[in-house]
Amino acid sequence: MSKQKELPLLEAETSAPCCEPLAEHSISTADAIALAPAFKALGDPIRLQLLSQIASAPEGETCVCDLNVGFDVSGPTISHHLKVLREAGLIEGERRGTWVYYTAVREKMSALAGLLNAAETAVVGA
Repeated sequence: MSKQKELPLLEAETSAPCCEPLAEHSISTADAIALAPAFKALGDPIRLQLLSQIASAPEGETCVCDLNVGFDVSGPTISHHLKVLREAGLIEGERRGTWVYYTAVREKMSALAGLLNAAETAVVGA
């Protein structure tokens, strides 16, 4: 027999959580899987700048020829970054002749912003 004393079990209703949750509802596994590649893609400063340029284009789209300006990297490197953004679902491209025109996928950006806004609102309101 063990000489240790048995401690009484606490009921779940009487124990308080260690801290308040960040948001009213946590993100589902499916949503986390869907949004994680987009957040990962935006973890690179060049990709973040590219998305910003595409999303803020006055015509709603940007030619790849205009995206090469302002970066200290080669054209193929820009193409790689655009591919990552495209695969993450943040941009779409349409080929017109020799050029590709990119537009931001507003629905994906709204989903990312909504998740961040919900977390910020919960933190600020706490």
